[in-house]
Amino acid sequence: MTVAPRFAFDNSYARLPERFFARLDPAVAPAPQMLALNAPLAETLGLDPVALAGPEGVAILSGAVVPDGASPLAMAYAGHQFGNFVPQLGDGRAVLLGEVIRPDGARRDIQLKGAGRTPFSRMGDGKAALGPVLREFLVSEAMHALGVRTTRALAAVSTGERVVREEISRGAILTRVARSHIRVGTFQFFAARQDREGLQILVDHVIARHHPAAADAPVPAAALLAHVVAAQARLVASWLSVGFIHGVMNTDNMSVAGETIDFGPCAFLDAYQAGRVYSSIDREGRYAFGNQPRAAHWNLLQLAQALLPLMGADEGAAVAAAQAALDQFSDLYERAWTDALRAKLGLEGARDADAALGADLLTRMEGGAADFTLTFRNLADLPGAVDGAGPASDGAVRDLFADPTAFDAWAVRWRARLAETPREDGARRAAMRAVNPAVIARNHMVEEALIAAHHGDLAPFEALRAALAAPFDDHPEAPRLSAPPLPGEEVRATFCGT
Repeated sequence: MTVAPRFAFDNSYARLPERFFARLDPAVAPAPQMLALNAPLAETLGLDPVALAGPEGVAILSGAVVPDGASPLAMAYAGHQFGNFVPQLGDGRAVLLGEVIRPDGARRDIQLKGAGRTPFSRMGDGKAALGPVLREFLVSEAMHALGVRTTRALAAVSTGERVVREEISRGAILTRVARSHIRVGTFQFFAARQDREGLQILVDHVIARHHPAAADAPVPAAALLAHVVAAQARLVASWLSVGFIHGVMNTDNMSVAGETIDFGPCAFLDAYQAGRVYSSIDREGRYAFGNQPRAAHWNLLQLAQALLPLMGADEGAAVAAAQAALDQFSDLYERAWTDALRAKLGLEGARDADAALGADLLTRMEGGAADFTLTFRNLADLPGAVDGAGPASDGAVRDLFADPTAFDAWAVRWRARLAETPREDGARRAAMRAVNPAVIARNHMVEEALIAAHHGDLAPFEALRAALAAPFDDHPEAPRLSAPPLPGEEVRATFCGT
């Protein structure tokens, strides 16, 4: 006898006015099968993993059955896509089942991505292909394990359908979990329609859900903007600290909850390059690795413009309040990024020159084509004291550089800085290894897993998934997971799932 999963739904977004969304049920998958289930995440949501993995659970996760208490809908939003404003986008292939209340009282969205056409699909089929679904599963869970705020993957199911993209692929649905799916583009949707009432309702909803302290501020909309600015500054700094490139930082892909959302043409750096782009659709490098802080600030400017009507009748005062919030971004980002660099370099305390020391290493890494992840990971194992240090002891890092002497010169300065706040090498090594991963979702390894899955073999996917769940551990049984791509293995472009 099977047991149906029980979701503790309380659907606050579905109680908003009807113009915020379109109500519809997900499409019914003809022959669904479970591909991957995130049992630990299910348990945090108060769900029974065994029930989810059973026939009734698969029926829910594939759209065939709407669970009790759900209020399925597709959310309306607008957005700037590569700088061009589109007044109506919305969930074109995703259905929000509802919001569950976890046992600890936290609220989380449960969304089926790839669940069929909606009124916002435009010319799309509303479906998702197997590859993009498994990519988002791997990368979003990798980000979570790395300590980066992100949406999560609860499950991936195949649908039994064929989806046509660049090639014919198996259809699949991702069950995504998020603090919410409200984006900068959601605010832009109402602002573009000059729907002040809708904008105020949305602001009140987001404040109550994500930033309750803003409700008591003199200008709640300005306080909300400041909260989102701070959250995005920290988020983008954490992206850069692990070498992550989002790839498509449009305003409809920026969550006001401060989570990484929409893992389309995303990738992790191999050799460090500030201008590195992997997205096949980012032909101008708008969202290159080093441009991400600038892109985030631009997106926040669009949010500020959308919120201006709610910042007071005095236009000058409203603009000043918005500008004051935006002006905090650079300082907050630089502080978060410098703190991340200090931790990655094993530095204690704070010195004015720390940011320059980290920036100089990155410059030398770029000039020497050194691998981003391995440089920092191997740096932890080098001796911190000047005595006995040099080419013989530093090979694990210096050999990553095309010209190893470029690292030698920097290492002298690094050790001098360590000496200013000395600590035992073992303690420093442990601290550095706790923030510098051994394993990331390297593009060639992800691609290898997706190609195997396309041919019906999920073993590489599961092996990579297991390693990414413990990114700071050494994986001697699978050294390829930690190594950069060999010649001929490098993935130079990633693609959007639509």
